[in-house]
Amino acid sequence: MTSTPTPPGLARLNALEDQAVHAVLYEVCASTAWVKRLLAARPYAIPEDLYAASDAAMAELTTADLAEAMAGHPPIGRPKPGDPASAREQRGMAGASEELRAEMLELNLAYQERFGHVFLICATGLTGQQMRDAVKERIGNSPEQEREIVRTELGKINRIRLARLVAEQDDD
Repeated sequence: MTSTPTPPGLARLNALEDQAVHAVLYEVCASTAWVKRLLAARPYAIPEDLYAASDAAMAELTTADLAEAMAGHPPIGRPKPGDPASAREQRGMAGASEELRAEMLELNLAYQERFGHVFLICATGLTGQQMRDAVKERIGNSPEQEREIVRTELGKINRIRLARLVAEQDDD
């Protein structure tokens, strides 16, 4: 059996000093507890080990940890200025009509008022209409149901971001 070489991004993640890795991982997920768990599990032999560590850390996050992680995400339809990841992930809203944008703003505000945090969804690959339909559907959830949905969505976002990190070439 032949072993495959460690992807450049994963090799770099394994080689960086803790403080530098902390900053990189915090860009993936703004939960200090999640970052600390991933730091403690280094080095990672293969990307799947990193993804499994992320999933395990997500499962252990407290309500406060989830709130910290969600605070790092802008509302749908309003990506962080100058943040290519945010813009890329919310691409489905880029071509949305003004009517849909206004509706999303209203729904975001109603959701935030009900749950106390931004509406979080793994927006990668979704259209503006799909995101709107999801917030409409989820606004009726209980806070407990919504917290677990958010945990799942955040886990999906983290996996996508980690996969991009792992695949990064040295010259990026």
